[in-house]
Amino acid sequence: MTVRDFADKNRYSILSNTESASDRIITGVYTCDLLSMAMAGVKDGNLWITVHTNINVVAVAALTNASCVIIPESIPVEEATVKKAGKEGIIIICAPHNAYDICTRYYVQSGGAVL
Repeated sequence: MTVRDFADKNRYSILSNTESASDRIITGVYTCDLLSMAMAGVKDGNLWITVHTNINVVAVAALTNASCVIIPESIPVEEATVKKAGKEGIIIICAPHNAYDICTRYYVQSGGAVL
């Protein structure tokens, strides 16, 4: 499933790099708010869910090659973060659901495949 497919099915707002969302494939999900753990745990192509909205999120997403970053519960994302994400090619998405709901939506919509 692409980032665009997942965002559109769930009516999530893509805040940065909308043009590349149709090309990025989601390979799984990682949810964590501790940046050092995310650096170690996010796998290539994973959708990463975090409540952090500061500019460091962009660096971690770039380092791990995350397919996108989803900010749950409609938490506002700092403008500097969105701008930096645009420059770095990172897709940031804002979702009204909590992390659990985002994970289960991905699981169901991807066919429940274990990756």
